[in-house]
Amino acid sequence: MRVRWTAVGPLVAALAVGCAAKQEQEQPATVARARELMASAEGKRGDLVLRCEPADAEVLLDGVQQGLCSDFSSVSRSLRLGDSGFHQVEVKKRGFWPYTTYYEPSGARVTLKVKLRPVVPEAGGGAP
Repeated sequence: MRVRWTAVGPLVAALAVGCAAKQEQEQPATVARARELMASAEGKRGDLVLRCEPADAEVLLDGVQQGLCSDFSSVSRSLRLGDSGFHQVEVKKRGFWPYTTYYEPSGARVTLKVKLRPVVPEAGGGAP
């Protein structure tokens, strides 16, 4: 039996088109996942582990009270920063000078060590 190449050619072309169509159907899901991962990487988040003296000092993030330093003193209990961009971190306690810094999340966990200095009345002056 003799095979006609003119009949086989369209069959091979149809199979090739079918395989290409299948790859195109699979590719958008892969491309969509890649785009999703890229978008999540752009919105960098970060965690701050706080080691403070005194440990019962208040922590404010962007002016909003978050709790005490001791609440964020371990890896499992860290201060979570959401959006990318600079955040103001303030640590304060009555009788101590406040500590303020700005932090931009890098996607990593960072330990911030803060030692508040007590407010000392000036020499020769009375108590405030």
